[in-house]
Amino acid sequence: MTPEFQFLCLAARPQPDPTRLKELLRNGIDHRALIRLAAGHGVRPSLLDCLGKLSWETVPDDARADLEGFRQSHLLNSLALAGELHRLATSLSDRSIPFVAFKGPTLALTLYGGLAGREYNDIDVIVPQRRADDAEDVIGSMGYASPHGDRKFRRAFLASQRQFAFIRNDDGTAIDLHWGFCGTHVPFPVAPDEIWDDPPRLSVGGRDVPVLSVPNLALLLAGHGTKENWAQLKWVSDFARMVDRHRDLDWASLHGRAQARGCGRALLLGCAMARELLDVAVPKVLASRIAGSEPVQKRAASMAETMRRGLPPPAQVEHFADLLLCDRTIDRVRGALKLAFTPTAGDYEAMRLPPALWSAYYASRPCRLAYRIVTRRA
Repeated sequence: MTPEFQFLCLAARPQPDPTRLKELLRNGIDHRALIRLAAGHGVRPSLLDCLGKLSWETVPDDARADLEGFRQSHLLNSLALAGELHRLATSLSDRSIPFVAFKGPTLALTLYGGLAGREYNDIDVIVPQRRADDAEDVIGSMGYASPHGDRKFRRAFLASQRQFAFIRNDDGTAIDLHWGFCGTHVPFPVAPDEIWDDPPRLSVGGRDVPVLSVPNLALLLAGHGTKENWAQLKWVSDFARMVDRHRDLDWASLHGRAQARGCGRALLLGCAMARELLDVAVPKVLASRIAGSEPVQKRAASMAETMRRGLPPPAQVEHFADLLLCDRTIDRVRGALKLAFTPTAGDYEAMRLPPALWSAYYASRPCRLAYRIVTRRA
């Protein structure tokens, strides 16, 4: 592990150790490499906070100027996104559309204590599936448009992911509209129908916004990090802060919920990664379960080593990384088969057919995937 990555891990901890951070600075740090790493892992706010508390010791003026420039732009972007979330919440409420905001501004406030405490670049909301079209109309009325064609195209090629992205052309602000937390091909630790029973509210931009409860947020962070292969330190830091701040949670019950949905390992992986990289103590009830799961230990060690060495995560083909969520082999096989026969926008881009022939993609997709896999291995 390089000194720069070691410094970043120390800075991303829920409780950074200033003595060890100072020691690394005095032993010599490549500050340009440190900033690049922090940007790649999405933890520049944590780095800024630590360097500020250390009085910017040994940090060159140009490196400090770069980070201060990021601080200003990130603060402005965070305030703008909070304002858009306020506007979206008002518009959805006016149409009586139930929703819950997650990640983005709400996660920064919940786990990092401020809108600019965490890096993010969009707004995520989930609505009941029956109201997804209505929510889409609301977002469109706010000046947002999908970069992926019209509604018919999205339903044909993107609906299996249970989310659509919308972007405002004037400034690039993005809203991700969800009606599920993952694609239809895999399970997830928390189900959409588990979040609607009186969700707590969080003040964002002067408006109370419904958010996930703490137990549901813990399951979401474990599932999201696993779905993304825990490839960024930001996701490990999110989960580590959840564990550190909420040790009184019934972690055994949460693991039982995740297991019942076929993805109990996701919660164990989150804990193992937080311990492996950020030295956060695992809840005792889960520590023994991690010790008894060789697949979790091997996967966490492999992903942590990949990150320490600065290597890119293993290349995946169109959402196949999501299969890591599955505890059971049979679920992974089913998920892979479903992915193999569900057309995506990539299939359309590879061979553009008129709508009348879109059903042909169900036959052509397996051939296209097989060709891509063979080519990549070659």
